[in-house]
Amino acid sequence: MDKKIAVYICTGCGIGESLDVDQLSTLATSECKASVCRNHASLCSPEGAQIIKDDIANEGVNALIIAACSQRVMYDVFDFEGTILDRVNLREQVVWTHPAKDEDTQMMAEDYLRMSGARMQAMLPPEPYKPEQEMSTDILVVGGGITGMTAALQAAKAGYNAVLVEQEAELGGFQKNVSKNVVFPFKDVQANEIETLAAFVKSNDKIKVLTGSKVEKLSGGPCVFNATIKQNGSTSDHRIGAVVLAAGWKPYDPEKLDKRLGYGASPNVVTNVQFEERAKSGKITRPSDDRALKTVAFIQCAGQRDPQHLPYCSSICCFTALKQAIQVKQQDPKTNVFVFYQEMRTPGQGEDFFRKAQSEGVIFVRAQAPEVLASGSKVAVEAYDELLGDKILLDDVDMVVLATGMVPATAFGEDYKAKKETDETEKKSELVASVDSIFVSDILNLEYRQGPELPELKNGFPDSHFICFPYESRRTGIYPAGPVRRPMGVSNAMEDATGAVMKAIQCVELTSKGLAVHPRAGDASYPEFFMQRCTQCKRCTEECPFGAINEDEKGNPLPQPTRCRRCGVCMGACPERIISFKNYSVAMIGDMIKSINVPEEYDEKPRILVFCCENDAYPTLDMAGLRRMNFNAWVRIIPLRCLGSLNLVWIADSLSKGIDGIMLLGCRHGDNYQCHFIKGSELANIRLSKVKETLDRLALESDRVRFEEVSITDYAKVPAMLDEFAEKLAEIGANPYKGF
Repeated sequence: MDKKIAVYICTGCGIGESLDVDQLSTLATSECKASVCRNHASLCSPEGAQIIKDDIANEGVNALIIAACSQRVMYDVFDFEGTILDRVNLREQVVWTHPAKDEDTQMMAEDYLRMSGARMQAMLPPEPYKPEQEMSTDILVVGGGITGMTAALQAAKAGYNAVLVEQEAELGGFQKNVSKNVVFPFKDVQANEIETLAAFVKSNDKIKVLTGSKVEKLSGGPCVFNATIKQNGSTSDHRIGAVVLAAGWKPYDPEKLDKRLGYGASPNVVTNVQFEERAKSGKITRPSDDRALKTVAFIQCAGQRDPQHLPYCSSICCFTALKQAIQVKQQDPKTNVFVFYQEMRTPGQGEDFFRKAQSEGVIFVRAQAPEVLASGSKVAVEAYDELLGDKILLDDVDMVVLATGMVPATAFGEDYKAKKETDETEKKSELVASVDSIFVSDILNLEYRQGPELPELKNGFPDSHFICFPYESRRTGIYPAGPVRRPMGVSNAMEDATGAVMKAIQCVELTSKGLAVHPRAGDASYPEFFMQRCTQCKRCTEECPFGAINEDEKGNPLPQPTRCRRCGVCMGACPERIISFKNYSVAMIGDMIKSINVPEEYDEKPRILVFCCENDAYPTLDMAGLRRMNFNAWVRIIPLRCLGSLNLVWIADSLSKGIDGIMLLGCRHGDNYQCHFIKGSELANIRLSKVKETLDRLALESDRVRFEEVSITDYAKVPAMLDEFAEKLAEIGANPYKGF
């Protein structure tokens, strides 16, 4: 591409008053090789944007450097089709964080302009990925319960074809075994309309229903998934655009419960699931002899919120107990019904349903550890009532109902990690982050090098970024919904199904245009591999957080671009630097580092280079600027797509350039991670530990390189963090490579 570079410098928002704009313009035309350089008081105004459009049309400029505000704002205004664009943040991270008309502030602005010019020289326009095979926008829904059926219907309503796979002979999932429902607006027990929903699904022309079937194999990626589905002994292949995983849940095994709850000691101690079976069959009676009920006790949190069993709340058990208690009272108002609870959790309008149970005469007992005394057909319940402050004993209880919890279908099967650790190749890798936990649950059967199912977060629930990306999983184009994603009831499951389908539709629409999905939605770049230098080290396949790279039998990487989320972790992992993007590469960042003007005398102007992730750390620095919080003027900031894309050669480039200190600012990793790319921050920290060992061997102080975790709300801490690092460097002294 023949580039014609134009530099536009905004003088508004205090930039013109704080900087020598003429000096910046001279630098733009000389060092940045700009053929056009213009200043304007408000580039984001219609008049300012029109100047740029006129130059594109009349001057033929196609490479734009806009020196104004942060790249995180005004991105819709500075969007010019057919051009390469780079933003220089003169506002938030220069003039709003440093003194006006100061020499150091001017030097900082000039360095950022040089860095942008160096990046622009290396940038090429991204080319959207177009696979050779035909792309599909059909949605595969795995699971025919209420979540799966809702998802299929919502996809059809939006105009997309859906393939619905259900392993049972009939649609309905667990819900078809339920007698009555409790759904919004939570005023009373309602009829179960699962059969009506199933009829709607089966009669919809856009939904292909495959009952008695399972996904035998799923390969490819978004818009080019190939699903091999086995049904009644035969198999069929389907080209799929995206997947909604609605595999549902299974009840916690009551045989594992503590003996104090009495399960197994008497037939009259049942679970909430077994209660539903009795209620659906007709009249609710005592299990041992079908005698009419006189006293019933419901015991909540049976094995739930217990580290020895299920450490989480299953969300629906309180509602279920209220519903079942009301059913017993409505069958015979004279029946004594007790609910033993730790905390009654009926949020929002669910409080109305709690009042409904009270009005029906249900008695509530707050007790942390009730004990069921069961022998044969005789059952009693003993508990300490926290509200009365006394022990109570219910003698001659006809039925005890234990609220066992929900376990996602993805939590069953062998742990794939144990199998993976037997591979000696895996053991030799020193830089791999914590191995993903994957259960071989026989649901999706992915043909992914990283494992056959979705990585789990905790307790078997599929993993994604727990704050920012609901419905998404660690496998691009696959969206968990309903109780397989987190415990929930009918109303939430239907809402969840709609959300997951919207994500799936977004995925197929972007992917079919060759663009990235979350979190870099709309990114047209994708990694390119220079295979001639590949050493088959497998680092890229091991470290990719999303399973976007498979391998052939020789260990060569086989990238699947539609799975890629453009984080660049593979680029940072590769020791041979064979992976790059057209607008983001190891060489490009290296050129930016080399363009920084480093004064030879340390006492005058030390330099600190900050590599920060664009998702949390860069916004944190911007927020400090918005609040006019000053930080050290020795700092130069390079935003990275993810800190996991950091290639160690950049550390070497920085130190050989004479940079005195390097700070990595990344998201929190480990438990409750906040990294948008899951393991990028963790990987950067692991790589940095290897760098420090090398620095110590070379007699370069390892304290010159530091890793810091920040969240997006840590803006008040960052200036002090940078200033403290500068003080530490002053103690250490100048980089000995300075001036060479």
